[in-house]
Amino acid sequence: MKITAVETIYLKSGIRVHAGPVQYLWVRLHTDEGLSGLGETYPFPLAAQAVIHSALAGVLLGRDPSAIDKLWADMLVAVSYSGWAGAEMRAISAVDLALWDLKGKALNAPVYQLLGGASRQSIRTYNTCYDRVDFLTEPVKLAQELYDSGIRAMKIWPFDSIARQNSGQFITPEQIRAGIEPLGRIRDEFGGRMEVAMEFHGYWNLPSAIRIAHALEPLAPLWLEEMLPQDNLAAYRELKDATRTPLCLSERLMTRWGFRELLANGAASIVMPDLCWCGGLSEAKKIASAAETHYLPVAPHNCGGPLLHMASLHLAANLTNLHILESVRRHYSDEYAGLLTQLVTPVNGEFPLPPGPGLGAELDPAVLRREDVFVERSSL
Repeated sequence: MKITAVETIYLKSGIRVHAGPVQYLWVRLHTDEGLSGLGETYPFPLAAQAVIHSALAGVLLGRDPSAIDKLWADMLVAVSYSGWAGAEMRAISAVDLALWDLKGKALNAPVYQLLGGASRQSIRTYNTCYDRVDFLTEPVKLAQELYDSGIRAMKIWPFDSIARQNSGQFITPEQIRAGIEPLGRIRDEFGGRMEVAMEFHGYWNLPSAIRIAHALEPLAPLWLEEMLPQDNLAAYRELKDATRTPLCLSERLMTRWGFRELLANGAASIVMPDLCWCGGLSEAKKIASAAETHYLPVAPHNCGGPLLHMASLHLAANLTNLHILESVRRHYSDEYAGLLTQLVTPVNGEFPLPPGPGLGAELDPAVLRREDVFVERSSL
């Protein structure tokens, strides 16, 4: 089997996430045997699209798609002189997902079986609370809805608006009280029955992050996620030493080399790769294996598009050191509608094992008929 065409499908209309509208890019690899594989990345589709057609298509066309590791290594070489820690790696990630999807279809097996099989029969999830119920004003109502559906963990980011006011350079006692209030209200109502992770989106400097972490400790959050920018991992080690609360890091690190220092310095308690950014399933599996050698669990970042959601389920089904999988109720119950032919949703708070073959879903044919969808193709 040979790759005969590399196709990108750009959806111009943004789908909303908590950070605002995000646009998606899908990649389809076509073969001489009529099979195709589907991949995805975000949030800057035109940049990744340019990399795919200008740098990666020439590596892929005419090649055997089953040689995933060799193709990944050759794609990295193709972009290495321009630097690969941005659109280049998001492009490779999308292609990698498509290669795994294609391999699963060729072997008539779900991807998690190719990764080593299922390590569980269902997948525990937490809800990232980009929701129609506002966690700032109605945290207890939101937590109750999730609890009633069987979900026992959630993630909120009540300090973000404060960080934007102060550019993350200082925080007052009054602002600290305001930031911890939603978690405090959930704790008052649920005690320890609902776990709550705290997201910070890398907005804070180190002294402010330490103050916030100390203020949160009595409320026992599940973890503190990306309190600092991810560029100085030594600073994260200082933060780790200053708090009892676990640190979760980092969706914005790319490749096993990007995670190497984090694992070596012991700053993270939970490791969080994003399959659409870190290098795809291939690299996420390697990152998880490296984390396992440090006895660290993995909680994949899954706050992007519908194919990332499906791919993350396959990875989560396989990993022996899975902690919990992120998901967004508003995405899978609403905003992914009409994009894929199949989507997995939770049952009693946990996801069932995802289907196959491959990643288990195709683009809905209606997507290609939309006026806000643009297709580009490189072929032999």
